[in-house]
Amino acid sequence: MKKMSLSNDYLSAFCLQISLLLHAGISIGDGLHMLSEDEEDAQVKELLCAMSEQVDDGYQISEAMEQSGCFPDYVIYMTKTGEDTGRTESAFKALADYYEDQRKLSERIRSAILYPVILLILMLLIIGVLLIRVLPIFHTVYKQLGGSMTGIAAGLLQLGNVLRAALPVIGIVVGIVVIAVLVFYFSDSLRAKLTGWIKRRYGDRGILHKIGMARFASALSMGMMSGLAIEDAMRTAMGFHEESEKVKAGYEQCIQSLEQGEPLAESLKKAEVFPALYCRMLSLGVKSGAGDDIMAEIARRLDDDASRSIDGAVAKIEPTIVIVTSILVGVLLLSVMIPLMNIMASIG
Repeated sequence: MKKMSLSNDYLSAFCLQISLLLHAGISIGDGLHMLSEDEEDAQVKELLCAMSEQVDDGYQISEAMEQSGCFPDYVIYMTKTGEDTGRTESAFKALADYYEDQRKLSERIRSAILYPVILLILMLLIIGVLLIRVLPIFHTVYKQLGGSMTGIAAGLLQLGNVLRAALPVIGIVVGIVVIAVLVFYFSDSLRAKLTGWIKRRYGDRGILHKIGMARFASALSMGMMSGLAIEDAMRTAMGFHEESEKVKAGYEQCIQSLEQGEPLAESLKKAEVFPALYCRMLSLGVKSGAGDDIMAEIARRLDDDASRSIDGAVAKIEPTIVIVTSILVGVLLLSVMIPLMNIMASIG
């Protein structure tokens, strides 16, 4: 069977369906067989059939998932933990919620990046057309009226001539950029290396830190719901936000405090992993026996905070692009139109 990469969307749906089947009292083998019958994708159908046969032969679902080579290590590990603690259904439900949250966050990040980039490209194209195509027309009109462009208009006309002469080179550069973007989009390893470098350099501050904290909190919440020991849940969750040395040091300090017998909330507060408010919430939740639910609520709030930060950045970037490019277009047109109007008035 050919190995494939499963999306967050599919992982969320798969884990949710398994948890619902278990809740309904249907065995995992029968459940996988039912899912394979309804699956339209040929590769995924083959995967589900193979897993169903392995489970029927006595394998645990975590073993079938591991042998398929298609599931992330984290999903396999959490499933094994659920099997060992007798909380398989809870583990799959937690995994479903986690990957659904990651899917939504990834979509928010993509849309936040894509729209401003498209807007910037369109604005640059408009300015390029004005410089290369429109200004020469005005230059011709000026010559016919016995005048010539001066000042800013003359400088912009010269810039347009340079751009027109460089169009072949610009086309090659644009082609290279497009190819690089496509390679980056379709190459998982290259994308992972680049994003990893960015996270190592800037992962301890700004929006990247908030996104990483949201993922860490979601993973920690899922580990707690699946029955993991607190220390193990912390170590597992660290893998989602430890690229920055500063962030990693904070998590390691937290684990050391846990190993010394300190409560989770106090350890997180001492290491400055979570804000004091969330640590107080978690402390109260643990004392009242609702630590898992409070941790899930903290993860939700951190996710909302990251989403608001992304939206806030986009809200600043979009108007800035529009304002700057509008000013450039206005200056370009006014530098041409005002002298032209003076010439027309003098002729009249």
